[in-house]
Amino acid sequence: MILWQADFYRRPLQDATQQPLWELLLCTPDRTFEWVVWCPQSKANADWLTSQIQAAAGDRLPDRIQVFRPQSLGLLETACQPLGITVEPTRQTSALKQWLEERVNIYPTLPEFTQQPYQPFQLDRPPPMPLPEQLWGDRWRFASLPAPEIESGFRGRPIPILEMPESRLPVNLGIASTMKVPGIVIDGGRQAMRLARWLAQVHPVSIHSIPGAPDGLILEAGLIDRWVVATYDDSEVRTAAQLYEQRKQAAQGLHFLLVQPDDSGVTYSGFWLLQDF
Repeated sequence: MILWQADFYRRPLQDATQQPLWELLLCTPDRTFEWVVWCPQSKANADWLTSQIQAAAGDRLPDRIQVFRPQSLGLLETACQPLGITVEPTRQTSALKQWLEERVNIYPTLPEFTQQPYQPFQLDRPPPMPLPEQLWGDRWRFASLPAPEIESGFRGRPIPILEMPESRLPVNLGIASTMKVPGIVIDGGRQAMRLARWLAQVHPVSIHSIPGAPDGLILEAGLIDRWVVATYDDSEVRTAAQLYEQRKQAAQGLHFLLVQPDDSGVTYSGFWLLQDF
């Protein structure tokens, strides 16, 4: 499968007519292939993108293009449709983001540079939304599992919704077998399956413990969405939250989310292996 990552958006540049310049970046995850082209804002449309993707690909179109920027997503989806290319919205475009950071140092050297402040992949994010009330479970808790039990305990089990990408398995991240991977467990009761299906639709990315008044668990999902999973002001829970974040940091950001009807350990509704990015 040929996989590309793409970004198409305004840069701190303008042409001779003072039109903002857009930049199209295309690359493979290992950056052995890179394609750069600028576009005046008046031509920044799906037809232009389609022609550029065809020019970049030659006779080997990619099967999938990953996109992290919401403003690029719709245009790229429209551009890729006639080419039969799948567009995948995801925050996990590390090669592309590294390249964007590098290009920040190039723009000021160009005559088209506008001197405008520029953050290469800063996105406007909405405030966290409360979890829909009809999805609330019976209870939740912080938990942890020895790294080897992540794969052996969940892969191959009849779990209706299971997301365990190979790239996030502890063994593939080089995480020691003695390390504990932290997570969040939600006993959903009768709502467990409904909650798991909803989570599958919003595409969980990570869960953070955020200090505040009160403290809260924030689910990062999709490209920019955020949801309040729970709030708490208990000192014991706060201590557990600190340990959860410490273990995440030690485990390269790896953590899990488990939704189950109850704590019997017999039936699971959904399991997600997540990682901070």
